[in-house]
Amino acid sequence: MINQDKLKKLTCSLLKEIGENPTREGLIKTPSRVAESWKYFTSGYDQKLKNIVNDAIFSEDTKDMVIVKDMEFFSLCEHHLLPFFGKAHVGYIPDGRVIGLSKIPRIIEMYSRRLQVQERLTREVAIGIQEILEPVGVAIVVEGRHMCMQMRGVEKQNSLATTSTMLGKFRDSARTRSEFMALINRNTV
Repeated sequence: MINQDKLKKLTCSLLKEIGENPTREGLIKTPSRVAESWKYFTSGYDQKLKNIVNDAIFSEDTKDMVIVKDMEFFSLCEHHLLPFFGKAHVGYIPDGRVIGLSKIPRIIEMYSRRLQVQERLTREVAIGIQEILEPVGVAIVVEGRHMCMQMRGVEKQNSLATTSTMLGKFRDSARTRSEFMALINRNTV
């Protein structure tokens, strides 16, 4: 649970430390805004996978691949506390159970609203889906743009990081993995 008052004080101290005046007109409400922002940015720590899914798992006699792609996300890099954002593509092969489609982006949101590295975010989403659904396999590809690489350091504005986690049949079968990759790279609708 975030202590809003403490965050406000820390923000005032930070503003003073960088040579700003926290009492000037444009900055008076900044500590409150920052505290609210951090509450939102880190809301994933207060969420549990079970509550996100909320019994939205249904029996279904299908063994065909299910894909939800182009789900936007944002997170904060744990190394610099700067944003990274992009798209996630998730697929799974049911084993008698499916999940409500809206729950997949909610799972991504829960894990992304924590201090993260993209590699761990990708794996946590895949393992979370594997744990709650027990499918034949899970695949996830995450594409992210990192402000820590674009605003500072190497300053490569067009860089894109891609990570993937393949579990079960997606790891064991090149054909299944290739089908998933082809489908997420298709332009549709």
